[in-house]
Amino acid sequence: MPTTTAAQRRAQAKLEYDAFLASCPSRRLLDRISDKWVTLVLAALGSDCPHRPGVDSAAEPRSMRYSELSRRLAGVSQKMLTQTLRSLERDGLITRTVTPTVPVTVTYELTDLGLSLHHLMRGIKDWAEAHMDEVLAHREEYDARSA
Repeated sequence: MPTTTAAQRRAQAKLEYDAFLASCPSRRLLDRISDKWVTLVLAALGSDCPHRPGVDSAAEPRSMRYSELSRRLAGVSQKMLTQTLRSLERDGLITRTVTPTVPVTVTYELTDLGLSLHHLMRGIKDWAEAHMDEVLAHREEYDARSA
């Protein structure tokens, strides 16, 4: 039996990834990126506030400080935001940069990998906002039939 290199094993595994299979490791990644806070952090990172007049909501991503992200994501706890940012950094979707100032400045920025996912998450967020009235109407109609 011939031996294979780590690169060859990774290439073979990549061919075998199928999220429909229970044992596929891509399922764990889908679990991670489908989390509400991950979706909102990735959508928010670098995008300007869409509710300010004259500001393009689809602006190109930029780095953000922790406090800026915390303000932007209404309702997120400090613990949850910290855990979310750490998991995104671990997965290579964001980078954390510490600047030795007084006080220390910490910024978060999307990596190229994170940027490729940012566009998808931003689209999901925009879709949810654009279609919320329709979804609510369907829920009311369904609930009225089911009562």
